[in-house]
Amino acid sequence: MKIEDIQSFVPPVRTLMGPGPSDVHPRVLQAMARPTIGHLDPAFVDMMDELKVLLQYAFQTQNALTLPVSAPGSAGMETCFVNLVEPGDKVVVCQNGVFGGRMKENVERCGGIPVMVEDEWGTAVDANKLEEALKANPDTKIVAFVHAETSTGVQSDAKTLCEIARRYDCLTIVDTVTSLAGTPVKVDEWQIDAVYSGSQKCLSCTPGLSPVSFSERAVEKIKGRKSKVQSWFLDLNLVIGYWGSGVKRTYHHTAPINALYGLHEALIMLKEEGLENAWARHEKNHQTFSAGIEAMGLSIRVKETDRLPPLNAINVPEGVDEAEVRKRLLSEYNLEIGAGLGSLAGRIWRIGLMGYASNMKNVWYCLGAMKTILSDMGVAIN
Repeated sequence: MKIEDIQSFVPPVRTLMGPGPSDVHPRVLQAMARPTIGHLDPAFVDMMDELKVLLQYAFQTQNALTLPVSAPGSAGMETCFVNLVEPGDKVVVCQNGVFGGRMKENVERCGGIPVMVEDEWGTAVDANKLEEALKANPDTKIVAFVHAETSTGVQSDAKTLCEIARRYDCLTIVDTVTSLAGTPVKVDEWQIDAVYSGSQKCLSCTPGLSPVSFSERAVEKIKGRKSKVQSWFLDLNLVIGYWGSGVKRTYHHTAPINALYGLHEALIMLKEEGLENAWARHEKNHQTFSAGIEAMGLSIRVKETDRLPPLNAINVPEGVDEAEVRKRLLSEYNLEIGAGLGSLAGRIWRIGLMGYASNMKNVWYCLGAMKTILSDMGVAIN
């Protein structure tokens, strides 16, 4: 490649129905094109305060420490772990997919001791196994689990898992990257202590921001640490000085100003639709899509009670080259779906119905495209 041949980048127009990012709403793109102002500008500070209130609504919480981390969901995960896990802390990690494994990695890098509760990929976290692990490890400080496992399309019972953790006097860290705004997440009602998400899924915003929220119990642990937080950038003791309310903002980092405009607009749209209505829309489109998949003679990996509405895991029919199907969907229909990860690589397609992309037009477009391509490949489709 020669530098003189490189021109302005103009991306193709795709329909994004993979595991993320999802389609960004035009209103969000327009908001991000607004004039950039300084990250300590009084007008921007006012918008930051509004962002916190809007995120409290999305998370269903009154937690004062609720803010968007200036980095993607993986950094939101790391923010929770580096602030709450100290060297020697025992942490029970529930793993039923890829992202539970990343939680374990975070615990180890913080000097903590992970105790694994493992369930088969494609099934929900077993609450009885969690309780058994806590009985066997009474010195556990934290329980961590994924509410919406993006790698498998499984939704676990966060309310019950948090109740169990609470009984054993443990803090909870919960991954809601693919569930926030797409299926019920009730931080205060479920008494979640630390929660993180991503801007690029059911919020229909650009990738690169991670909403987080921390309970008063979690804040006490953070402020009472015996050791420094492993990460300077993610140390909430420092970040609070920039995102805190009722105090003069202190410089910590240059916030991604235009991306935060986009998140603000996305949350305004969520408020306009109504959170319960957004949950219902995702559920309705998921049910329609699932019925269409099964009517075609295909099958869904996850049993009905554990399915995650924003993310559908479809079993690849015997003898089908799943990568070829994805390639043809992209080239012939400008439609992106996702592949399986880890032990499910080559065995499932991950099809997202998230945020702006969760609509009936996309449901029928994807079903029709898959029917045409699979039939062309010799698969018997009803």
